[in-house]
Amino acid sequence: MAVLGRLRRGARALVFAALAGALATCWADPMGLRQAFMEQVDRRLDPPPDEVQRYGNLARDELRRAGIAEEPPQYALLVDRSASVQALFVFWLPAGAAPVLIGAAPVSTGRRGGFEYFETPLGVFDHSVANPDFRAEGTRNEFGIRGYGEKGMRVLDFGWQQARRLWGRGGTSTMRLQMHATDPDRLEARLGSVQSKGCIRIAASLNRFLDRLGVLDADYLRTKAEGSAPWVLPPDQAPVEGAGRYLIVVDTGRSERPAWSPPPKSGPLPTGADSAP
Repeated sequence: MAVLGRLRRGARALVFAALAGALATCWADPMGLRQAFMEQVDRRLDPPPDEVQRYGNLARDELRRAGIAEEPPQYALLVDRSASVQALFVFWLPAGAAPVLIGAAPVSTGRRGGFEYFETPLGVFDHSVANPDFRAEGTRNEFGIRGYGEKGMRVLDFGWQQARRLWGRGGTSTMRLQMHATDPDRLEARLGSVQSKGCIRIAASLNRFLDRLGVLDADYLRTKAEGSAPWVLPPDQAPVEGAGRYLIVVDTGRSERPAWSPPPKSGPLPTGADSAP
């Protein structure tokens, strides 16, 4: 009986090892990650091939303009802040081949409003441990709004940036550029339109996807490999092979809304919406 028990335990260990290997292979394969995006992200966009090519070329052009080499192959995020688009694209950038779209989703970027409202800045931004991420506490403000979303949502930090003020006399000043979830009950439904104070708002499901798979965690994973694991990394993280570190923000200036990026349902802003980042 003891021998039989050891055989059964050994068989189970082999099965678990095989599953772990299959999962690792899946995340090492951009097509596997695309499937995971479809299964895990509940607010998605489906741009046609010509638009995918257009935005993939924009990603490469912006990285090149910033003097960033694409070696080794890596993942990158691109956001079109155009009021007529308001979309994020997750790209795989292979060496010597066309960019591969993993998935696209609606976002909200900076709009005109009251004090400390900024236009989301353009450029290439490095996701680095030099500007540590943190996690949302999930607390509600006096209006009942959870500005960073549910408790535990990761807030990706891109440091202090110069941005155009959208209040008073305008001009430029410094803002903290972050990408984060938003209130799931009152504000997430407005993704796809300009709503934020300058940060990039994303859906909770996309936040979990990026966090769990470490899509933009190259620098965090490097630090972990060196023996100093950042506390913000989830204990169950299964990072992709080829994790990247760059967020690219562009503005295509489109005057008409493309059919693949429909606007959110209209309606009055919830009370206290101006209090959310």
